[in-house]
Amino acid sequence: MLTNKTVIIIGASVTGLSAAIALNQKGFDVTIFERHSSNQTIGAGIVLWSNASFILAKLGLLEAIKKVSGKPDNMKRLSVTNDVLGTLNIDIINKEIGFDSYSILRKDLQGVLLDELSNKGVKINYNSPIVDIVSLENKAYIVFENGLKYTADIIVGADGRMASQARKYVLGENTSSYQSFINWIGIYKSKKKLFTSMDILDYWGVGERFGIVPIDTYTCYWAGGIFSKTIEPKEPLKYKNELLDIFKKYPPIVAKVIEESLLESVNKIYLHDHNPKSCWHKDNVIMLGDAAHAALPTSGQGSAQALEDAWHFANILFENSTNIELAFKKFTQMRYRKTTAIIETGRNLAMSIFNNDENYCYHRNEASKKIDFSILAKGMAKGWREGLKDENIVTYR
Repeated sequence: MLTNKTVIIIGASVTGLSAAIALNQKGFDVTIFERHSSNQTIGAGIVLWSNASFILAKLGLLEAIKKVSGKPDNMKRLSVTNDVLGTLNIDIINKEIGFDSYSILRKDLQGVLLDELSNKGVKINYNSPIVDIVSLENKAYIVFENGLKYTADIIVGADGRMASQARKYVLGENTSSYQSFINWIGIYKSKKKLFTSMDILDYWGVGERFGIVPIDTYTCYWAGGIFSKTIEPKEPLKYKNELLDIFKKYPPIVAKVIEESLLESVNKIYLHDHNPKSCWHKDNVIMLGDAAHAALPTSGQGSAQALEDAWHFANILFENSTNIELAFKKFTQMRYRKTTAIIETGRNLAMSIFNNDENYCYHRNEASKKIDFSILAKGMAKGWREGLKDENIVTYR
């Protein structure tokens, strides 16, 4: 059933695509504008934790996701010398929330979302950069490079953390905060089996971290991070050598996945987030995902919160379609506390992982060995389950 409300979505990221799907399912007339000339994926892969799986099930996409995903069993925290610092049983989180967690390449996640939009006839206008958002008679219009203006009943800013035009319009500024660490990311694929288990490997050094996430026995994505106060020019041809030098003392599997990953799959990202803001909307513009509440990857919840935004926003807007301002307020009030906690968690963990003091890191690792990871897993599940109604949680398996 159509709601006779039109929606423009700026950005064809996970946030924009999932919002388009959720809104289309509620009967909204949706159009997406994307600045790139084709589908783009900045990240290598993600873990879709149980709360993300909950949303994907609600959107009718979980079965398609399962076909292109792995199912991680544990997350092993390890030292540079391969000492076990603790093991988190992911099945505890799954049981607490009611859904399995999945590891997936970002391009495959976006592929599932794009297929759904194509099947529903939702158009994505590529090569359509938005250079500004302006207000005319208390209504916002997006502005294209050629000066053409366009509007709709609702404009959704799903245009990311770095230069969001929606954030600039709503808050008057869109400056992100560099958090003093770098991530190199990449994808490893082989014709020979490398992984005998579906355990996530998370190596902690001094001011360094290297994570490996299997998708299947032949494939993984990985991320190597270091503390860095400065932002230097990117030189892609040097990425592998930079990584091999930094992580040369790590277990052999680290060098293997770096050396054997295709160079075009390797990227270097200077990590930024946003200080939490309680206002996400102005006039007919609202921010979703990273534009509203960008968190560091150490939170583990970037894509999950994008999916949660999409589902909650579509539901609240549908229920309050005659009063858009009220819908915007209800959505923001519902989502602000959880997303703020996730931003803060990501920052706190990053400060610990990327601490450069050797003595601190020694005691951090010793303390990690004493953690009850079953209690930790239940605590993570409790936080991630917030806002997912109990009556909508299915019985686990």
